[in-house]
Amino acid sequence: MNREIWKIAFAYTGVIVGAGFSTGQEILQFFTNHGLYSYIAILLSGLIVLFIGRQATKFGYRIQAESHKTPIFTMFGKFMGTIIDYLFVFFLYGIAVIMFAGAGSAFNESFGVPYWLGTLIMVILVVITLMLDFDKIVAVLGSVTPFLIAIVIIVALVNIFNPQVPLEDVNSLAQPERTPSGVWFLDGAMYAGFTLATAFSFLSIMGANSSSHTAAARGGLLGGVVITVLMLLINAALISNMDVVNDLALPTLSLAANIHPALQLILAIVMLLVIYNTAVGVMYPFLKRYSIPYSRKYYIILIIAAVIGYFLSFVGFVELVGIVYPAFGILGLLIGLGLTIRWFMNKSSAEDLL
Repeated sequence: MNREIWKIAFAYTGVIVGAGFSTGQEILQFFTNHGLYSYIAILLSGLIVLFIGRQATKFGYRIQAESHKTPIFTMFGKFMGTIIDYLFVFFLYGIAVIMFAGAGSAFNESFGVPYWLGTLIMVILVVITLMLDFDKIVAVLGSVTPFLIAIVIIVALVNIFNPQVPLEDVNSLAQPERTPSGVWFLDGAMYAGFTLATAFSFLSIMGANSSSHTAAARGGLLGGVVITVLMLLINAALISNMDVVNDLALPTLSLAANIHPALQLILAIVMLLVIYNTAVGVMYPFLKRYSIPYSRKYYIILIIAAVIGYFLSFVGFVELVGIVYPAFGILGLLIGLGLTIRWFMNKSSAEDLL
């Protein structure tokens, strides 16, 4: 398969698998507490992610998007587009703050580093990276993803074949009331919306930077497949430990520790890297929306946003996930609806073929 397609796919995955995903907290809050219905919810969510991710990269290529503003205004017009644009930027920044908070928690639980210092380290690394050019940023985002996939597969398989909770007991231990809506298919759709919203800006820009329409479409599609498989694996591991996962801030890290301390250490390092990935992936479109990359204004906004984000991260990781993700998911579904309508309008076009 074309190397560029894999590059897009892994960069897409790299933006999504940040603090909430890699720690298992996202999957727990949206899916696992629906018990065995969580698998159906993930498949529903995955189908939406596959389709919309493909459409977002294609659309970015077609209109040569420089930020999320162009595709949003094209789909929704100036008035609605302006409202969505401001909401979008607000939530993108919120995701970056969650990544900073997740880094603080991961550094603290894994290495005993004080929360304030762990968060500060992540903020500094993100600021340094965002001073690089876009191609280097994409390369950074994609490079860590294969390592995460390998670790998640190991943790999931060990727990699947050595479950602490039998399958017949899973539903009795599930707590749907702890999910955003309490309804499995609504949470599946909402999570797909969140995934799209998180990656939409980056997908649009990656699509515009692709060498062809086909590479953009297939890269988005392949990224969606990778994300769905990871969701299923993490959920399976959490399901196997349904009796304890709701009491853990970083569930996958605890599951890795139960297997072997060395695996916990490796996962902790990879987790910090993917948290860093997502922080970079959402901050870049946020900055590009209001400035020309690498201009004086770009650097000023970057530093101010980093400082404010550092202090906002002290609200708490789990609390921020529960507040920001569902709301951002609804906004993402609205954008997904706009992309779907455009697909229906253009479905007879040869450009829409894979």
